[in-house]
Amino acid sequence: MRNVMRNGSQQQLAGMSRREFTKALGLGVAAGALGGGGLFSAAAHASVPTGLITKAIPRTGELVPAIGLGTYLTWDVLPGAPRDHIREILRRFWDGGGRVVDTSPLYGTGEISVGDFATSLGIADKLFITNKIWSTGEFLADDSHARRSLEQSMQRLWRDRIDVMQVHSLVNVDPMLAILRGWKQEGRIRYLGVTHHELPYFPALAQYVEKGAVDFVQVHYSIHTRLAEERILPAAAERGVAVQVNMPFEKARLFKVVEGRPLPDFAKEIGVDNWAQFFLKWVISHPAITCAIPATSNPEHQAQNIGALKGPLPDGEMRARMVKHMEGIPGFDKLAGMAPYPGKSYNGIIRRAQSQRAPAR
Repeated sequence: MRNVMRNGSQQQLAGMSRREFTKALGLGVAAGALGGGGLFSAAAHASVPTGLITKAIPRTGELVPAIGLGTYLTWDVLPGAPRDHIREILRRFWDGGGRVVDTSPLYGTGEISVGDFATSLGIADKLFITNKIWSTGEFLADDSHARRSLEQSMQRLWRDRIDVMQVHSLVNVDPMLAILRGWKQEGRIRYLGVTHHELPYFPALAQYVEKGAVDFVQVHYSIHTRLAEERILPAAAERGVAVQVNMPFEKARLFKVVEGRPLPDFAKEIGVDNWAQFFLKWVISHPAITCAIPATSNPEHQAQNIGALKGPLPDGEMRARMVKHMEGIPGFDKLAGMAPYPGKSYNGIIRRAQSQRAPAR
């Protein structure tokens, strides 16, 4: 499957003027002078610094900053190992206006790190937490495993309510959505959703969006992998579903492609200072996108990421120009075949378990 945008979709975005493109964002974006006030999350009591890009959750109009924080692998550390860098990442994220943090019980010690450092920074009840659940049960419709997972997440995160709970990778999705609806009625979660990052599952993911069965969908989307534009993003816009983007950096492979290369001169027009902001602004400028959740284990990289909340967003014409520039860089078309996380090493309990697995015969 080729990871390319279809011509119609690309032409539609490219043909929009800056004014038309910004209008298409509707209440979903407040940039520059609009600031970060308004209907921002009831869970995030502290105000967002002014002048940042925010997007609206379609079902409620609640505003969240358009750059969040992912925690897969990057926040998973072995018990007893140094993790002061994680606290610094969260501090810089918060100080820069970030509020949305995404995690999962499957992310090793990531969930624990979020809870520990959010508590120590005094922001545990102020973050907008999006979490996931991967559960079946002892029998069909048994919710005992799911409830234990929810209670464990609440204890780790030091929260009495989770903002968004999503069915992780569509595992046991139909029974789990019924359970999540019950939790929403009970007030244990505020929104429910579904997630996946693998392209073959996009048609299945799209069905839940098209039915309007969820408040949120989390999907793989980047300047390289644009398949979500064919079905998921249009359905989300039509059905009023918030879109959270995972893998906006393609597991660091985009940085490998542009390694040693300067930004194009036109990047100055959208207030971009580094490649991270180039890739993130492209993602969050799509009208259907609510929030991107890049992950990092480096505080300096976090400072770059959160900087994408400032300055103008690219319009349709600029988005097309950005794609064209990337398509002219050698290796961009081969990105999908590259090993993930080039030049990076993560040493948490996930990697330890993976290294201890017996090799396949």
